Amino acid sequence: MINRRQTKQIVVGNVPVGGDAPITVQSMTNTKTKDVQSTVAQILQLENVGCDIIRFAVNDRDDAEAIQKIKKSIHIPVVVDIQFDHRLAVMSAEMGADCIRINPGNIGDKNKVKEVVEVCKHYGLPIRIGVNSGSIHKDLLSEMGGVNANSIVQSAMREIEVLEDLNFFDIKVSLKASNVNLSIDSYSEFSKICDYPLHLGITEAGPAFQGAVKSAVGIGYLLREGIGDTIRVSLTSDPVEEIKVGREILKSLNLLTDGIEIISCPTCARTNIDLLSLVEKAEKQLSPIKKNLKIALMGCAVNGPGEAREADIGIAGGIGEAILFKKGVIVKKISEENLLDELVKEIKNM
Repeated sequence: MINRRQTKQIVVGNVPVGGDAPITVQSMTNTKTKDVQSTVAQILQLENVGCDIIRFAVNDRDDAEAIQKIKKSIHIPVVVDIQFDHRLAVMSAEMGADCIRINPGNIGDKNKVKEVVEVCKHYGLPIRIGVNSGSIHKDLLSEMGGVNANSIVQSAMREIEVLEDLNFFDIKVSLKASNVNLSIDSYSEFSKICDYPLHLGITEAGPAFQGAVKSAVGIGYLLREGIGDTIRVSLTSDPVEEIKVGREILKSLNLLTDGIEIISCPTCARTNIDLLSLVEKAEKQLSPIKKNLKIALMGCAVNGPGEAREADIGIAGGIGEAILFKKGVIVKKISEENLLDELVKEIKNM
């Protein structure tokens, strides 16, 4: 069991973040926000694969005005990403955003930050403070020897103090870097001194494969240590892949039990069925099924009912056929051409 660090709980729309709330998975759209049709279409795709909270950039008034229209067609809370212009944060809150993501340091003087805080208080919205390795205060870089965990953490604490001085405490924090070790160190140090909920991520993680590995290592390590309340996997790829990777990270740590988990062997010379193709097709056909089941797809009897005994249901390949088993008990034999159809039928009947 993972002992999660206890944090203050905030609410984004109707989704609690922090405290004893489940860890949520987020993504960010890459459409032009003002293109309402494209933005809504992408968000609905993300909802279908399990996105809990969506974020999009608000770069001008047209983007802010689109918020109301977008929210009418989606079902998950919206975080707006604001850089530099506090007026866009104020307008976004008025248009129905559920959370405002800012870096107070680039908003400007305290009066501008105060305007954002006052509108968030009025509408009951939390603020996410986003600090990364590229937004550390210059004096801290000088004092603390450059970009490191201490300068990132202290930069975040300085931003928090700005909001707390304005009597605002509905805050969540991210401390991202593109370097996995630096991200881990920053989040770990911050969690020792502050109990605001944490948004985990490795920023600018890279293309799909590389980014997934870096995110799994960094986010997975922190979650295993009990650190983190919501996550976003940042990939230079379709945002749908971010949600898939994020959910798999949570599943691998038993922090998410919603949906089917496939376990499968890496194949070897004992494999006599086309397991690679079977697994690829099974992923597509089984992903819409919302049952909490572990499915084993094994290439031979060695990796079948014995090694995969913990699976709820599975198959183990033979020559042109496979055995189907449930909880390690063999149920029947199935010809290779009917494998997937029979497996899906059995799963739907469970």
